[in-house]
Amino acid sequence: MVAALLVLSVFGAWGWVNSRLNKADWLTSAADTPASTWLILGSDERDDPNSDVTGFRTDTILVLTKPKSGPSSLISIPRDSLRQIDGQYMKINAVAQLLGRKVLVQQIEDITGQKIDHVAQIKFGGLEQVVDALGGVQLCYDQDVNDVYSGLNWQAGCHDANGSVALAFSRMRYSDANGDFGRNERQRQVIAAVVKKASSKETLMNPKKVMAVGEASLSALSVDEKASPMSLLDMALAFKDATGSKGISGSVYWSDPNYYVDGVGSSVLLDDQKNTELFNQLAAGTHVTGVVGTLAEG
Repeated sequence: MVAALLVLSVFGAWGWVNSRLNKADWLTSAADTPASTWLILGSDERDDPNSDVTGFRTDTILVLTKPKSGPSSLISIPRDSLRQIDGQYMKINAVAQLLGRKVLVQQIEDITGQKIDHVAQIKFGGLEQVVDALGGVQLCYDQDVNDVYSGLNWQAGCHDANGSVALAFSRMRYSDANGDFGRNERQRQVIAAVVKKASSKETLMNPKKVMAVGEASLSALSVDEKASPMSLLDMALAFKDATGSKGISGSVYWSDPNYYVDGVGSSVLLDDQKNTELFNQLAAGTHVTGVVGTLAEG
């Protein structure tokens, strides 16, 4: 998605991108921190199309960090992470819908200890359109899957996936032994595949495809009030670094993945101390490359 914006910038379409940015108020007044940090959200509005609940749930939450020097990182925060806000417990994916966008950003800043500089939110239906505009992406998963909830039918191995398959691949969790944590891994894989395909020579040398990917990306994307083509260009470069061989990816640390709270249900209880240490290292550029988090260590 964002790599397409890099391509558009290279082709001199700066004004074209800027005129199509869909902005909303997200950012807080938290003090700046040294690294550049983006909050990437996926709005899973298709999980229950018959629901009477309005608004959106941020079922995909990723923190992209680019330090002044050192490797960039892309870290997932589980959608069921438990938060307590003004005495009320809730899962983090409901915060923006119930309490507003800025409250969600405040919660991410509390978890990471880092100022969120920019926010980008994409509807999962938009992801489908971007993948189709690219002509599909290659995805890998080592299990056979026939999941009625996401619609994913998958034979173990690596396959070229169109938009609908990539979307189902990103949404599937009930048939994954690691549940939502496994889904987080596959979501990062889809992002990496999109970035790789969008920045490939095959795409760059095809102006028609470039414009199609750009249109699909921008129509599905909502950004913060201070976003610009430059901030999207920086995000694209950080994405490519974080998902490359010298980047850092993974999830946050948790102390209990099935912590039960009345009225909320089974939630993920985060390990605040470990996460503060993790993001301090990521922001300073001192963390080693590779995969991080409780799931990786397990």
